[in-house]
Amino acid sequence: MDGKGTAVAKLSEINHGEMKEVSVDGTKVLLAHVGENCYALGPHCTHYGAPLVKGTLSGERIVCPWHHACFDVKTGDLEEPPAFDALPRFDVTIENDEIFVRLPETVSDRRTPAMANRDLQDKRAFVILGGGAAGYMAAQTLREDGFAGRLVMITRESRLPYDRPNLSKEYLSGHADPEWMPLRPEEFFEEHGIEVLREKEAIGVDAADKTITFSDGEKLQYDSLLIATGGTPRKLPFQSDIAYKNAFLLRSLSDSDAIIAAAHKGKRAIVIGASFIGMETAASLRTRGCEVTVVTPDDVPFQRILGTEIGRMFKDIHEQKGVRFKLGATVAGFQGDGKVEAVLLENGERLETDLVVVGVGVRPATDFIQGVESHKDGGIITNEYLEIADHLYAAGDIAHFPDPRTGELTRIEHWRTALQQGRTAAHNMVGNRTAYTAVPFFWTMQFGKSLRYVGHVKDWDKILFQGDADKHDFLAFYVKDNRILAVAGMNRDRDMAIWEERIRNDQIPSPDQLSDGRVQPLKGSTDSSSFSAYKLL
Repeated sequence: MDGKGTAVAKLSEINHGEMKEVSVDGTKVLLAHVGENCYALGPHCTHYGAPLVKGTLSGERIVCPWHHACFDVKTGDLEEPPAFDALPRFDVTIENDEIFVRLPETVSDRRTPAMANRDLQDKRAFVILGGGAAGYMAAQTLREDGFAGRLVMITRESRLPYDRPNLSKEYLSGHADPEWMPLRPEEFFEEHGIEVLREKEAIGVDAADKTITFSDGEKLQYDSLLIATGGTPRKLPFQSDIAYKNAFLLRSLSDSDAIIAAAHKGKRAIVIGASFIGMETAASLRTRGCEVTVVTPDDVPFQRILGTEIGRMFKDIHEQKGVRFKLGATVAGFQGDGKVEAVLLENGERLETDLVVVGVGVRPATDFIQGVESHKDGGIITNEYLEIADHLYAAGDIAHFPDPRTGELTRIEHWRTALQQGRTAAHNMVGNRTAYTAVPFFWTMQFGKSLRYVGHVKDWDKILFQGDADKHDFLAFYVKDNRILAVAGMNRDRDMAIWEERIRNDQIPSPDQLSDGRVQPLKGSTDSSSFSAYKLL
């Protein structure tokens, strides 16, 4: 190796718009050929470590194959969450078609974005109500965007922001340690001047006076405020005034810990609701050795979100692992004194149990907000900049925003959407006028089977399938008014990354084009999928 570094490949061997993973003196590096240049970056996503070479390169944007974090190929900079850190970037020299890569003495797998230091001379106070996905992402982004004033994050919980999606997945199933859950260590918040006020609950916001009132009587003045308080789990009607020590909701880390403490091997568990929380919880409890029954009024799980065929597929996956279902069933009440001994169904059936988890959705946590335009479901209506009023913003589960693709007011309860909105709101708080146009994305993992979904549609006219849901290998295209508005997929990670880019770049084919094979790969990608074998539901 000389000053140029190590020869790793020939440029002519890597097509334009293609990525290749190579080894530099035993260290893996991702090469990306864009235009006349080649770039060398860290090969793994800084979120969960996915191999980026299995994702897609769209123009100058790398999309992670697992959870669709996005990075700038030229700089490695973070463009979109759920990652929080950038990719390391390495020096590249090209001579006579030979690509040389030079590594620093110490190679890191990630790079914290450049962030402004706290300046005590800057008297502005920016406040974030909520310590979840949107709140955390906003705090980081504000410092990335150069905000140097006082930055305060307020949370009702006793913990720093943590990885909420894993409450029902890896953590609940026993495959993730508690140390793995925080998004950042305490030192990160201290280093970047982010004050976190814990166990603090807002009971009022005065937009005119720019004042927040808390349950302990304290008040806080702000110059700009982001409300990102998330959702509150819904209870069953008869739960309102009755507490059962073995009946649980699942929204917080404490909730998950309580369920884990109750879920010993062989225990009988009833999960009420076949939502993502419900079904993921069922899979995790079954993995822990519990006997699990899911009770839902639906004909199949996810029927209204993903459709009958995919819902039936997930039901089969669960039943093969021993989960039982009571479909088309409504819970009438619990039986027991202080502890649920049985769940009673409206048809008279009695299901004996040792613990119950209720997963019937959430409602926006907005009871303390007055004087702003609200939706009938309790959410807050924003404009395309996520503004509610002057210097007042909303993001995450509480925000009804205009969908940039349909114009409809939309509220989405997904982790990555909350992160995206927190980032957009932060840009606007510092005056970087940015409309929210990101493509929604969510994922679920159940018994080792991952489904990914991009776009958004409340209902659909038809679903076009490529592949076979029964074999857990497919793409499903949701069509409304002759437009493809969303895509779900399993075992098609690169395809799903490409379809997110199609939606983002408004390169979506018509359903007819999709069905007759006239769809071409996204420019700049390495996709070679065939779009020719579809069945219509």
